[in-house]
Amino acid sequence: MVNKLRKKFILTSMLALLVILLVMIGVINLANLHHMISDADNLLTMLSDNDGNFPGMIDFNGGPDPNVPPDKNQQSNPFQLDRLYNIRSAEMPFQSRYFWVKYNPLSNTTIVNIEHTATVTEETALSYADEVLATSKKDRGFYHNYRYRINGWDNGTALVIFTDMSTPILNALTLLLQTVLIGMCALVAMFILVFLFSGKAVAPVVESLEKQKRFITDAGHELKTPLAVISANVDVLELESGKSEWTDSIRNQTKRMNGLVKNLLTLSRMDEERMHVVFSDFDLSATIKETASSFEALATSKELKYQMDIEDGIHITGDKNSINQLESLLLDNATKYCSEKGSIHVILSSSKYITFEVSNTCDSIPSGNLDRLFDRFYRADSSRARETGGYGIGLSVARAIANSHGGSIEALRDGDKIIRFVVTLPKLLPKSLTKNS
Repeated sequence: MVNKLRKKFILTSMLALLVILLVMIGVINLANLHHMISDADNLLTMLSDNDGNFPGMIDFNGGPDPNVPPDKNQQSNPFQLDRLYNIRSAEMPFQSRYFWVKYNPLSNTTIVNIEHTATVTEETALSYADEVLATSKKDRGFYHNYRYRINGWDNGTALVIFTDMSTPILNALTLLLQTVLIGMCALVAMFILVFLFSGKAVAPVVESLEKQKRFITDAGHELKTPLAVISANVDVLELESGKSEWTDSIRNQTKRMNGLVKNLLTLSRMDEERMHVVFSDFDLSATIKETASSFEALATSKELKYQMDIEDGIHITGDKNSINQLESLLLDNATKYCSEKGSIHVILSSSKYITFEVSNTCDSIPSGNLDRLFDRFYRADSSRARETGGYGIGLSVARAIANSHGGSIEALRDGDKIIRFVVTLPKLLPKSLTKNS
């Protein structure tokens, strides 16, 4: 139980951190991508507004002004925004890699400018521009590793400008790789920390569960003694005074309490993962048939239709006593809650997995998620449960047994009046359970 709680805590924490990291990485890289495209569009807008050329360069002298006394604070501070903006504006014409093609239908001329790029020839530039004009439905977009803009005028002249995006794209990919690596490192570091401190985090819950299990175990053992004394006293009373409705009532209630204590102790042992089980290969078909046959007389006495479809020769590796208890619990549940003059159907089949199914008609199937039926002390109809002697833990025990064999159990609706309990078991015991046995 402690290991399960720790695993759930670690898994929940890591999933939460993973979601946060994915969102952060996504936001950072999307913001960087937006900034990259925005800078390229601003550059293309500047060039297109100036007929493919940069406006007049800003006069900037990187050296100190001889007419201004030197400022030691400015010299020691490299992060002067005004100075940095001026440097960037002055260097932009020399750092930007672009080319453009201008079409003039009036003079039937085409001008190609490739002075600011070293990787494109005039023929390549012209073919790129022709392709963009023929296929593009927007005035801007991406073509290969270039960002382009189409600027058209009323006189039919068109200017197509391309700017090289190789460096920004590589920078974006580098940032993506770096953020992913940092995220992975953070995830690993967080996993180590969560793993180390998970024991302390779940300690209060574990302590509460341990106290609860200890109370159930102690109470169960303590209840056995008075129940045995009551049962013995009833036997003495019947020897002296004979049987009566009062002694029968005491005996029935004692039997119910014994069954409750037995199921509580079974759940407690399974929670503590120290239930004594002996795994072996046995004939499941014969076991199911024997147990199902023992309930046939009870069903007949209640005027219920009882049908068995049990495939012969099915063997399983498991604990025979536990599987027998699982069968008895499902059959007892079906007999108790079957509708008046209804039917019970028992099926055992084998393909890839072994499937054991018990279905019965009922007056009303609980609404919502039927998985609640396997919760401890859950009863869909409390008044009916009191009449039949149910405490709402039989199906919890059934699920615990199925899980202890590497299988599963689920409740399914079949129309409005039939409920099916389907147990799926592996033919061979999983290796993890084999080691524990």
